[in-house]
Amino acid sequence: MIRRLEDVNMMYAFPEVALDEGYAIGTFQAKVKTKDIEKLAMAIADEQTTGTWIKVGGSSDEKNKIFGAKVVSVYEVPDTASDYMADEPPMYLIQVAFPVKNFGTSIPMMLSTVFGNISASGMLKWIDCAFPKSYVEQFKGPQFGVQGLRDVLNIPDRPLLNAMIKPNIGWTPDEGAQIFYDTARGGVDVIKDDELLPADESFCPLKERVTKFMAMEKRAFEETGEHTLYATNITDDVAKIRDNALRAIEYGTNCLMINAYTAGFSALKMLADDPDINVPILAHIDFVGAMAGSTYTGISAPLLIGKLVRLSGGDFQINGHPWGKFPVPNKMFFRSFKFFTQPWWNIKPMMYAASGGTTQLAVPHIMKAAGTDVILAAGGAVHGHPDGSFAGARSMRQAIDATMDGISLPEAAKKYEELGRMVAFLDPDILKNFDLMN
Repeated sequence: MIRRLEDVNMMYAFPEVALDEGYAIGTFQAKVKTKDIEKLAMAIADEQTTGTWIKVGGSSDEKNKIFGAKVVSVYEVPDTASDYMADEPPMYLIQVAFPVKNFGTSIPMMLSTVFGNISASGMLKWIDCAFPKSYVEQFKGPQFGVQGLRDVLNIPDRPLLNAMIKPNIGWTPDEGAQIFYDTARGGVDVIKDDELLPADESFCPLKERVTKFMAMEKRAFEETGEHTLYATNITDDVAKIRDNALRAIEYGTNCLMINAYTAGFSALKMLADDPDINVPILAHIDFVGAMAGSTYTGISAPLLIGKLVRLSGGDFQINGHPWGKFPVPNKMFFRSFKFFTQPWWNIKPMMYAASGGTTQLAVPHIMKAAGTDVILAAGGAVHGHPDGSFAGARSMRQAIDATMDGISLPEAAKKYEELGRMVAFLDPDILKNFDLMN
């Protein structure tokens, strides 16, 4: 049988050609022992588009040309230049290009196409996805993003301060409203529900919670001249999410929160694209570890929490950092932050809300690493202050202001009473050592 060049190359393309012709390029990390990695790469391309495990009657070269995926690159790390013979499986990077016409702007179908069945095929991890400009431009992305949040709050330069109502759950709307008032009056810019608080249950109804909280927002604004966003958790069954959002806005809320990884990216996109939902949206990160926690399987964190949430329309998102209570490596923090903020055609940058054990001690580290276009999200550091939530909020603002002014934290702790009390509570040795140096 004579095979033409076109037949031989049907399942291959260079990355730049694939992008130009309307393909999305998925990059995968594979740790597998094989003497034919090309065959594995082609199997991935085949499985996720036109192929089955056996040739079927409806198959044709014409269908494969239109709907089939293409292998665009295969790398071995390190590149041994020979067949791998050792016992330990080598590491490969495989890039496969998928026609965007196969899934359109449906994020569930894009996820199913690029990493559907193959996600259960062993030590295979989806580490990135490059989309052509023509595809990305079909998405709106964040409605507000970094600059929009600054404009809404009238905060031109400093980092924003976020706090959540603590304890996580169990408080009444009246109790929560008092915590909200103390926290807002102390200088917090964004106050959110905890991700564990249901949108609308009898022990904390949506209407009562929102109306009482927003009354306190107005009261605090009249005293301080600073507005506070209330990120109301509307997470629910998908059929209820939009209604929860519209009712929360009707009751007066100025911000929404959705647990994006349990509710789904398409639920987030539905909210962000809706012209009747004209408030910022906080995408909460809970459940992300189930998808991005493994070294060899799942999805890489920067792709998951950065690109996919940003494409879906999150304005800001709670995430970990290296100076908190969760083990987030510096490299992961930096890469994720870049995925939130680097230029991406029409898609606005998101704000990174550094959370999970964010204290006054962490403020200088986060600001040094991420700059000022960041949110410092503190719970215990606000509500756990020896003098209460108002003092805790003030102490976090004092730490931010001192860092903005180039004043060291120990020096600022000597200057500001609330900050000094909390720093002494968290790490008294900082102040002792500072005294010795001075």
